[in-house]
Amino acid sequence: MNSSNSILLLDPNFDPATASSCNLLIKVGQDSFSYAIVNKETQQVNAVFDEQECENGLQKLSDRLKTDHYLTLPYQKVKVAVHTPNVIAVPNDLYSEQLLTNHTPYFIGSHTGSLYQQAHSHFGFTTVFALSKTAEDTLNSFNLSQLFTLDAGLLALAKNIGETGLLLDFTANSFQVLYLKNKQVVFQQNYEIDNLDEFNYYLLLMLNQLDIDAKATSLFLSGIVHEGDERYNCLAKYFAQLQFVNGQPELNQSILDDMPSHYYSNLLALDQCE
Repeated sequence: MNSSNSILLLDPNFDPATASSCNLLIKVGQDSFSYAIVNKETQQVNAVFDEQECENGLQKLSDRLKTDHYLTLPYQKVKVAVHTPNVIAVPNDLYSEQLLTNHTPYFIGSHTGSLYQQAHSHFGFTTVFALSKTAEDTLNSFNLSQLFTLDAGLLALAKNIGETGLLLDFTANSFQVLYLKNKQVVFQQNYEIDNLDEFNYYLLLMLNQLDIDAKATSLFLSGIVHEGDERYNCLAKYFAQLQFVNGQPELNQSILDDMPSHYYSNLLALDQCE
């Protein structure tokens, strides 16, 4: 990371003229913004950009669109996962595409735009969500192939962690949680944290409310966390089984050789999402 908390890793052999063979993956969090370029013919990760500790991830995307020509190339597919508070997971036996508005009273905030849906057939539910007008206006700059909620990458990673497990993905100032029990998603949430005490509070609250036996539960980690840092050490006080997760081992990630392989697992997992 440089002084502005951003980093751009770029394959020196990447030719923008090959963009039509590539997917652009974008993840817009509350406090972070990242993207990756993946060549689908060679399975090569050509670029990764990441900025942490943004005041507003969506604004950062809007700003980068004015200066970063890699965001505006004619890609094969553009997949975007974006944070929104207006989201609900609907079991498939209660879901009807014709009755999407029936779910909007459960949104946290008001909305005036379109409603979107995202099927998670592996887990038996469909996500219904709405974006702010600002988000919609910004994303209209892209020829979008797929639009997802921020947890899409985490759900893709969860398919490979077994029947039961807890998956945590970190940014500099927040973390996402997904708890899987008997192959079912029991809990998912995003927490903003200012310090280690807040992280420890949310962790214990989650363990107590969900009745999770930490010593018997496998913990899978991705994002901005590494062995020996304060968050890892906090988790190690409660969990006996901690492991980092690399969501796309089939990709050539040589541009990330100097980075922990799990830093961008959530971002790269968007390539699995349809």
